[in-house]
Amino acid sequence: MPGTNLTRDEAQRRARLLTVDAYEIDLDLSGAQEGGDADGSDHGTFRSVTTVRFDSAEAGADSFIDLVAPAVHEVQLNGEALDAGEVFKDSRIALTGLRAGRNELRVVADCAYTNTGEGLHRFVDPVDQQAYLYTQFEVPDARRVYASFEQPDLKATFQFTVKAPEGWTVISNSPTPEPSDNVWRFAPTPRISTYITALIAGPYHSVHSTYEKDGRSVPLGIYCRPSLAEHLDAEQIFEVTRQGFDWFQEKFDYAYPFAKYDQLFVPEFNAGAMENAGAVTIRDQYVFRSKVTDAAYEVRAETILHELAHMWFGDLVTMEWWNDLWLNESFATYTSIACQAYAPGSKWPHSWTTFANSMKTWAYRQDQLPSTHPIMAEINDLDDVLVNFDGITYAKGASVLKQLVAYVGMDEFFQGVQAYFKAHAFKNTRLSDLLGALEETSGRDLKTWSKKWLETAGINILRPEIEVDAQGVITSFAVKQEAPALPPGAKGEPVLRPHRIAIGSYELQDGKLVRTGRIELDVDGALTPVPQLAGTRRPAVFLLNDDDLSYAKVRLDEESLKVVTEHLGDFTESLPRALSWASAWDMTRDAELPARDYLALVRSGIGKESDIGVVQSLHRQVKLALDLYAAPQWRETGLVAWTAETLEQLRAAEPGSDHQLAWARAFAASARTEEQLDLLQGLLDGTEEISGLAVDTELRWSLVQRLAATGRADEKAIAAELERDKTSAGERHAATARAARPTAEAKAEAWASVVESDRLPNAVQEAVIGGFVQSDQRELLAWYTAKYFDAVKDIWNSRSHEMAQQIAVGLYPALQVSQETLDATDAWLASAEPSAALRRLITESRAGIERALKAQAADAAA
Repeated sequence: MPGTNLTRDEAQRRARLLTVDAYEIDLDLSGAQEGGDADGSDHGTFRSVTTVRFDSAEAGADSFIDLVAPAVHEVQLNGEALDAGEVFKDSRIALTGLRAGRNELRVVADCAYTNTGEGLHRFVDPVDQQAYLYTQFEVPDARRVYASFEQPDLKATFQFTVKAPEGWTVISNSPTPEPSDNVWRFAPTPRISTYITALIAGPYHSVHSTYEKDGRSVPLGIYCRPSLAEHLDAEQIFEVTRQGFDWFQEKFDYAYPFAKYDQLFVPEFNAGAMENAGAVTIRDQYVFRSKVTDAAYEVRAETILHELAHMWFGDLVTMEWWNDLWLNESFATYTSIACQAYAPGSKWPHSWTTFANSMKTWAYRQDQLPSTHPIMAEINDLDDVLVNFDGITYAKGASVLKQLVAYVGMDEFFQGVQAYFKAHAFKNTRLSDLLGALEETSGRDLKTWSKKWLETAGINILRPEIEVDAQGVITSFAVKQEAPALPPGAKGEPVLRPHRIAIGSYELQDGKLVRTGRIELDVDGALTPVPQLAGTRRPAVFLLNDDDLSYAKVRLDEESLKVVTEHLGDFTESLPRALSWASAWDMTRDAELPARDYLALVRSGIGKESDIGVVQSLHRQVKLALDLYAAPQWRETGLVAWTAETLEQLRAAEPGSDHQLAWARAFAASARTEEQLDLLQGLLDGTEEISGLAVDTELRWSLVQRLAATGRADEKAIAAELERDKTSAGERHAATARAARPTAEAKAEAWASVVESDRLPNAVQEAVIGGFVQSDQRELLAWYTAKYFDAVKDIWNSRSHEMAQQIAVGLYPALQVSQETLDATDAWLASAEPSAALRRLITESRAGIERALKAQAADAAA
């Protein structure tokens, strides 16, 4: 029985048989305002009528269309009524005896509103008690709203007709029409895939503008709930959007392919954003209610540009099947960051520093898990792809695209992309189509490159091998490449790869590390001589993979390591600092650098770090190192030292600066002594002040949550804070604070609300899990290890994918770093017979325990 799954073989057979022409989708959302109980427990249904016209290559052939719905009332194929009870099973409607050539299908169903962020999500804003709807269809959830051939290579046109409540606005892929009697009739879309169709409806607030270029005017819209309107900085968002339009249209040499471009900030969104054609949905946490650092604006801008890039790569030209999901996401990630780095007037020309510091760290972590896989993963069915939105698909893929650009040349890369868009507009492609275009423009044979980079897993390590004479002159320089064994359980063999890298030479000048030389070369095989450096004087530091062109772990030679350890904060440029910080973090995770030494390194250099994104990343990594990688008997000593550092830096930071806010949050996350907690309480109630620090809504919740986790804020205090912030965000923060309280009763209540009930909306469930897991509460949480393994399989089988994955990953006993946890995990894996997707998630979590044990042993031996 297929359930809700779809295999690649089934999709290929269906694509060979069918060509889909057009959908007409009629939805009655007129009852959406009353569509569920106020507590969100019953989200009700809506009427969905789908008419789809398609061609069959064979007479008498059988196929199926996908639908997830509580009830199907009518199925009509070529004018003949079919028995809905007979043909609708396992989320499919069987279509038998198709005509050769044109067929027409009509399906009338009741589809369900959701509170999981999948399908048609319904949310009631506590501020105005109004309902707000939006769709999220990637990967296979258009079928929750209308009957569809749910695979990316069966493109069609889509014409939506929607009946909505009085006073609502309805937005879809096509331009928004004037309603008649609250019915909105949209024009047909161009030929697109089901997963990028969209519908957003409700009394949304909106701001409108246009993008003007070469005589063409593209309407732009930004939407959010009225309760967020006062915080919506629409002009900043339009500015980034126009910059993206300019840069992408120039680089792609293809005009924006849709009629308008709306960006909709929607509630309780599971991801960062979604590239629905002409109607991008974005999590509304990106409408900042309180002061945030510039790093948050940079990340938001990257998200905006990422989704805009998808309008070409993903929406105009779409992958044939989900094994090329990596190319879809990697291209959008690479080009969005390149736009930030190179577009005229960009506020974030240092975006490759952020990429090295965050995305690459994610990639390196993912690539060292037992589930590591080639970038071009084998995706046999929908279950495979649902757990493949990972650090390899996004971050390693984008890193390797950056390497490909260095390998073929940026001009040649974009010339190939231009040819690709022109050849395949509104069609589907495979990786070979893009590589063929790049081979044409670059003259490089990419078959070996592709095989080694895209079809194999794992990370290479690059080290310099340097020989110097008595006068400090280099007599020999080579780059040694290693291919470490893949993690136990991972498929494949380690391989050496071709790398295009830069080698930077740095000297200390007036206390600063300044680049004095750079060479770029191809590294291939186990040892690559670099004769250009022979006969030159050895600098203070050699940095392999300078400018971060390739994807590899980099190790410093002994002399360079000594200088960098003493002067890491003294690089004049942010990227070599970020690369050095990343290398130190990588060594800590690999148990090569004890956690206490990593803490000492960060404390010695972070005060000189000007890049706020790097500072905030270091805050997270130090806390993680102390919580998981420090020897248990030393952990509290380290946490005390770190918390003292955060307070010292907070008091020393420039009043009102981003650094001050970042240090305030770091201090709030780890305050532990009575005196420190008194300061948190004083900042909250106004009896304490730190010059320039605005204790605004979001910072207040950070203080409340830490006070709750340490037993200093009870239910009365949490309720009082919620009374000040009676918004959906306030409700989530309060849920986190309640779950964080250090009592058995609070933990039992939180556990029951997530595990024993399925009534929580996705965002509230996520908030409760975040509060439940507190690193200072290991003993209190230890009891839940056995309960987790008792429950997780049933949860996986009974909840939607997003809700189940939140629980499977979020409640795994990651803080119980012990052999006992490994044994419990192994026993469950051996006996539970989990699905492949759940087995992967649990195995990844287990690897975190194994890594932490090794790091703790290294720290204890220091």
